[in-house]
Amino acid sequence: MHHKHNHLGGSLDLGGRLIAAMALNILIPAVQIYGGIISGSMALISDALHNISDFSSLLISYAALRIGRRGASYSHTFGYKKFEVLAALVNVALLYGASAYIAYESWRRLMEGPQVRGGVVIWVAIIGLVANALSALFLRQDARENMNIRSAFLHLVADAIVSLSVVILGIVWLFKPWYWLDAVFSWIIVVVVLASSWEILSHAFSILMDATPRDMNVLEIQRALEEHEGIVAVHHIHLWKTAPDAVSIAAHIIVPDQMLSSVDTLSTDLRRFLEERFGINHSLFQFETTCAEDQGILCNQHENNHGRRSP
Repeated sequence: MHHKHNHLGGSLDLGGRLIAAMALNILIPAVQIYGGIISGSMALISDALHNISDFSSLLISYAALRIGRRGASYSHTFGYKKFEVLAALVNVALLYGASAYIAYESWRRLMEGPQVRGGVVIWVAIIGLVANALSALFLRQDARENMNIRSAFLHLVADAIVSLSVVILGIVWLFKPWYWLDAVFSWIIVVVVLASSWEILSHAFSILMDATPRDMNVLEIQRALEEHEGIVAVHHIHLWKTAPDAVSIAAHIIVPDQMLSSVDTLSTDLRRFLEERFGINHSLFQFETTCAEDQGILCNQHENNHGRRSP
């Protein structure tokens, strides 16, 4: 699990692509809202709200990119990389809020019996389809490496699919007065939003809770370390992500009594081993020569000075 890093050049290229995507996504909603009003289509207005949330998503992603590049400071010793996680949560919150409004407004219009102009819907939706597809292409190459960019990318892909579906819906209305489909399709938008956002919400929450990365097994890592020459046992392991692309480990390692210089060599070997095999790029070890009273694989923190442990 290796990533090539070119922070300055890569970030500048990504920043430019984000700006280009933002430019497209601030124009799309204006056209779609106007088209939705004159055509009477809630599906178009719903798609516009989705695109407005995409613009907010891209804006937050750009801010997260710039802030996340800052190094560690005395007040933030881990740096600012977790700002990307917070930005992803804000993006999801915006989408969920827009979804709630779409669901309510669609129901209200369905009760009123809407009339929709299919021709207007088709042309406006085509504009949204092209713009969303281009915006998604701008960010596609960065979506695998950066959770926050992946959040924005998924929003754009979902919007492109929605816009294509609205085009098809407009064609149907040219031949059939099935205007109730406007409300039904708006609810489908809500489902698409919830489905595309849930994984990102879950992943971001996991990082903020310092949970063990999903693709890693603490017991497997413990066994791998204990098989290393010169290690007696490993206990009190903490494994977490400080950022979407930064995995850290802290562990107590029992070794035979030896010179400090020998432990330094062992520590270097272990760091290289963990990064090459598990993709752990920050390791902190506490070397010991005797077993502590609590030798569990996990460290049970005390709630207070009276020794009452947390459940």
